[in-house]
Amino acid sequence: MPRPDSLTVAVIGAGITGMTTAYNLTRRGHEVTVFDRHPYAAMETSFANGGQLSASNAEVWNSWATVLKGLKWMVSPGAPLLVNPKPSWHKLSWMAEFVAAIPRHEENTITTARLAIEARQHLRRMAEEEGIDFDAEDRGILHFYATKAEFEAAARVTALLAKGGLERRAVTPSEIRSIEPALRGDIYGGFYTPSDFTGDIHKFTNGLALACARHGVTMRFSTEVLSVDAGLDGVAVVCRSTEPTAGAAPHPRETQRYDKVVVCGGVMSRQLGESLGDRINVYPVKGYSITVQLDDPADQAAAPWVSLLDDKAKIVTSRLGARRFRVAGTAEFNGYNRDIRAERIAPLVAWCRAHFPGMSTRQAVPWAGLRPMMPDMMPRVARGRNPRVFYNTGHGHLGWTLSAATADAVAALVSTRANA
Repeated sequence: MPRPDSLTVAVIGAGITGMTTAYNLTRRGHEVTVFDRHPYAAMETSFANGGQLSASNAEVWNSWATVLKGLKWMVSPGAPLLVNPKPSWHKLSWMAEFVAAIPRHEENTITTARLAIEARQHLRRMAEEEGIDFDAEDRGILHFYATKAEFEAAARVTALLAKGGLERRAVTPSEIRSIEPALRGDIYGGFYTPSDFTGDIHKFTNGLALACARHGVTMRFSTEVLSVDAGLDGVAVVCRSTEPTAGAAPHPRETQRYDKVVVCGGVMSRQLGESLGDRINVYPVKGYSITVQLDDPADQAAAPWVSLLDDKAKIVTSRLGARRFRVAGTAEFNGYNRDIRAERIAPLVAWCRAHFPGMSTRQAVPWAGLRPMMPDMMPRVARGRNPRVFYNTGHGHLGWTLSAATADAVAALVSTRANA
């Protein structure tokens, strides 16, 4: 039975952000419907990310050092950060706002760290209450550095993270070998965060989708949202099935009405926001990953169990059970292009071979996804111009890390009766 104060709420998007939002809303007693154009949850950015739930990676990218590296790497196809020089108003406006946010680097880093720490508790609670197995590994995250200058720069970031409540400690090369014996290479030092952990975002999101369905959430998979219109009396969602048809004619449009809507549309949030009169300046920043299949016992023994972050290469790793090793990294500013480019995958494979020479990469499955990134690197958790419209989007590379906390926050906003 719905509660007397329950609302009908549409959630657009069934990635990690959309499903955590739907879960929080239904637990608050609302009647929730989730829309996604794919036939399953977590088929885009939440499909094969780096796997880290990393408060230790909460530093925002807004700095002059990032800008200078981006200019230097622009002509190198395999660089960690790659910008397509072809101009567009969206890209130029985003980058101008990125630079404008540089003075808030410290403030935003501290805020992000606090949010990441809060999110851990929510995510662990969801997994425990719903019995979700997502190949979680509670072994911490190890950042390692090849030079003294890189290590000292990381020490300054550690001080910022400490202001946000995160404890991570400096470790020597010998301590690094003890923490992760499989790691090879010339290493000056590192920082270890034992409270961080890892897991399979795709498995978790699908497990949470099943839990939502058990709690009464209506799952409208294979359903494309064509438009959303918010008025004083409610929200109209115009949608159409994306299931294949025998003939040439598309499925007919249908209109569903709700009290409120939450946009969790990833890189499509910008277009949805524009149609609702809101500016959500998300840019699609492409990231790549490979999933190395560890079928041979020798490969399993040679692969690391502790999650790693190589700051210079901008590469992260996660062990997803005994038989899978995820390696992810790079950032590419190339619009809504989802192509998997060989020259972007090659550095991930080469990195594996350099640091884990005993592990075969012959079975490495490549993937690319578009991160929904705001210029100030902060997620947008807010009410729109219309009080029936809400946003939980723009998490960038930290959607897996932050979504459980932002979902709780937006569900509380939606539930506030003053907004009805």
